[in-house]
Amino acid sequence: MSIAKITLRIPQNLHNEPVISRLVSEHGLTINIAAAMMGEDVQEEGWFKLELRGTQAQIDSALAFLEDLSLEFWRDDKPETEGW
Repeated sequence: MSIAKITLRIPQNLHNEPVISRLVSEHGLTINIAAAMMGEDVQEEGWFKLELRGTQAQIDSALAFLEDLSLEFWRDDKPETEGW
């Protein structure tokens, strides 16, 4: 199991898209939302600090998906592997 921590910016035009849900359903990740800033009436972007858990291949696929959507994200860590 690998873990990646990212900060994700979701622009206003994608607020109604199920981006985080698709990370779970299409890429098989477990997601922990460590922090979020986005409201129903927010006129600007939303920000999320996410912890992605899955295989390295699942994480790589999910990050490629975010890039395909032209979403900005920053790695908050180097890839980790659970355990010793």
